[in-house]
Amino acid sequence: MSDKLTAFKAYDIRGQLGTELNNDIAYRIGRAFGQYLFSKLALSEHKLSEAARKKVVVGGDVRLTSAELKLALANGLMDAGVDVIDIGMTGTEEIYFATKFLGIDGGVEVTASHNPMDYNGMKLVREDSKPISGDSGLREIQQLAEANNFASVVEDQRGTLTQQSTLIEYVDHLMTYITPTNIKPIKLVVNSGNGAAGHVVDELEKRFQALNIPVEFIKVHHEADGNFPNGIPNPLLHDCRADTANAVIEHNADMGIAWDGDFDRCFLFDENGEFIEGYYIVGLLAEAFLQKDASQGKSDTKIIHDPRLSWNTIDIVEANGGVPIMCKTGHAFIKERMRKEDAVYGGEMSAHHYFRDFAYCDSGMIPWLLVTELLSVKNMKLSETVKERIEAYPSSGEINSKLVNPAEAIERVRAQYEPDALVVDETDGISLEFSSQAGDWRFNLRSSNTEPVVRLNVESRQNIPLMEEKTKELLVLLRS
Repeated sequence: MSDKLTAFKAYDIRGQLGTELNNDIAYRIGRAFGQYLFSKLALSEHKLSEAARKKVVVGGDVRLTSAELKLALANGLMDAGVDVIDIGMTGTEEIYFATKFLGIDGGVEVTASHNPMDYNGMKLVREDSKPISGDSGLREIQQLAEANNFASVVEDQRGTLTQQSTLIEYVDHLMTYITPTNIKPIKLVVNSGNGAAGHVVDELEKRFQALNIPVEFIKVHHEADGNFPNGIPNPLLHDCRADTANAVIEHNADMGIAWDGDFDRCFLFDENGEFIEGYYIVGLLAEAFLQKDASQGKSDTKIIHDPRLSWNTIDIVEANGGVPIMCKTGHAFIKERMRKEDAVYGGEMSAHHYFRDFAYCDSGMIPWLLVTELLSVKNMKLSETVKERIEAYPSSGEINSKLVNPAEAIERVRAQYEPDALVVDETDGISLEFSSQAGDWRFNLRSSNTEPVVRLNVESRQNIPLMEEKTKELLVLLRS
């Protein structure tokens, strides 16, 4: 019988160490990924010439088990006939970059991002850093790994392992998103959370110094440490924000930046140490791209956004001559839609930001670079740039409710509110829009794919009391 591998999730691999993920399972995932790349043919059926060989890049975050899991994964890939390029300790986006830059067949980052200490996982991509998710290959890889029925290793067809760094080329690419002469003197607090971001910040600092870009870095929890002495880096949690906020205030900095463990998400704090919700950062980044395109005479630039909170983004995009396009939440959906529309940027309120020139992948480094430049160009503080947007479109943020029967609860809300809605949208869950004498407001309600949780987002136009009133009203009905 096949072992059921429970670490395979909808978009990636994540599991508890020992039981759900260990070296043996990592090896089997490597063998399965290799076989998947060879169109699921048995290795013995291949006469692998050098030209026919597949190549995969691997990297790992700072977790104490990432190096050994990465080696087991690499051994599985090599036994499947795949040449492996190890780029060392990396964040997820460095794998995205290397896969595209090296022009190879796939990439794997060993990471558990912001999960607890006793977890690890993997994120997989194929050529051009296209995502491998449940319906785009991950289930097939899972089935192969569970079956564990691999052909015998043919020694002269076994792949090779080489070490290579792509850090310099990756930072070269990051620098293309800004015009160095635009940046005015600015002080930034950067909190790597003892995760994988520090070495990239150091390389960017060297580059800034060489180009005389007047940026001063105040480094917090900067050294990579898989013991996470200051806690797991997850700035989405309120408890993980104080160190960044306090450092901003203490050093009189202009902005604070904090990353999660594999730094594919960054979180921004204004000059007062106030956390800025990801929703409003989407609008800032859309504005940055649209203004750059407008200065080059480009028009009708497309911006992808998710449906949870949308009015602020739509307003900014349309005001700057762009085309807003709503897309279902989730990295696989956003990336696919961006490719289809040739969109320059896609943003989710959860702090995932995607860039066309970054193989349509998400990055936690590009956003703060763009915002740093935008603040210099606008000659404004971060609090000033978002204050008017928060006032124009106040929002509840995402509120999760754990319910016995999520589907029934959503139908209860829908039955109550849909008859009065001006707009009904089912791009992702249910979004309803309303207008009355009391004001304009909307909400999005969606179920989690993995747990009995319903996620609610509410926003209004220039009416905080209305937004708060409707949020309470909806929660009472949901939870009744």
